[in-house]
Amino acid sequence: MAEDTEKTDIVTEEAPVAAETASAAPAATPFADAARRAGRSLDRRGGGKGGDRRGPRQGGNRRPERKSEFDQRMINIRRVARVVAGGRRFSFSVAIIIGNKKGKVGVGLGKAGDTTLAIDKAVRNAKKNMITVPLTKNNSIPYDTQAKYTASVVSLMPARGRGLVAGSSIRPVLELAGITDIVAKLHSGSKNGLNNARAAIEALKKLKSN
Repeated sequence: MAEDTEKTDIVTEEAPVAAETASAAPAATPFADAARRAGRSLDRRGGGKGGDRRGPRQGGNRRPERKSEFDQRMINIRRVARVVAGGRRFSFSVAIIIGNKKGKVGVGLGKAGDTTLAIDKAVRNAKKNMITVPLTKNNSIPYDTQAKYTASVVSLMPARGRGLVAGSSIRPVLELAGITDIVAKLHSGSKNGLNNARAAIEALKKLKSN
């Protein structure tokens, strides 16, 4: 009977300890469950051990755009309209001068529904109509020249030490051609910049290298 009493006492003493251990264990929280589920999903995707196997984005290794060898100057840009059956259809007309300042120059005209497309067309047209000007050692022309395009009449004269003396749209034509010591005169009263530029191009076409 004494042994049974001792066993009973031991059981009654250990029971509160077990109860205390059970109460000390942390209760499962919703955050812990969510973290556990996230860990399982990462393991299924391969993000737990293997990680993300995708390589770096290719956008960061883009090559810089190549700069064009030709400078360009816009003469004018205007909106034009064409009458169709449903009304009027608008588009943009752009006139551009391009040159490398080393003797090559051209004038182009482009028309499109968007200004960007019109500029691209004008640049392509100017490259197609580009000419090469024979320059002297001091970046001038060898002799006087004159040309007429529609109502515009232009004369060009070499002037050593005078610099570039020109106005209207003739000046950007001579600048982009790389001509510095020259005097240009516009004999007509034409205000059309495109015609004046094309008259200057026609005058430069007449030059021949010695």
